[in-house]
Amino acid sequence: MPVAEESASEFLTLSLRETNSRLRDCLDCLTADPASPHEAEPVVRPQELAVLLSELMRAGARLRSLPEKKDAALEFELGAYRTQVERLRDFLPAIQRSLLRQRARIEQERSRVQSAVEWARRSRQTL
Repeated sequence: MPVAEESASEFLTLSLRETNSRLRDCLDCLTADPASPHEAEPVVRPQELAVLLSELMRAGARLRSLPEKKDAALEFELGAYRTQVERLRDFLPAIQRSLLRQRARIEQERSRVQSAVEWARRSRQTL
């Protein structure tokens, strides 16, 4: 393997290792959220979704430049990345349910605020 290819492969390996670590940490937090022991599924926060999306986009950009010949370390990191993406795929229905619950809660609060605004408007008219 030429030096430039080897250097690019090492950079890609290191980059994937870091991405795998961040994805693993984020997914571990999502699947074992101690903040919601009463809920079967944790609440997914926007920051967590942003981290996941950022890592996937960063890895996607780097994966487009995969060398034809891959060393053992790069193959290992590619396998680990695949595992993290599969974990995320399995967790997507829970993320969707969490987002739907949050949307329903926000809609309910919006309805309460609209009712309060309407009540205040009518109260002002009677004074």
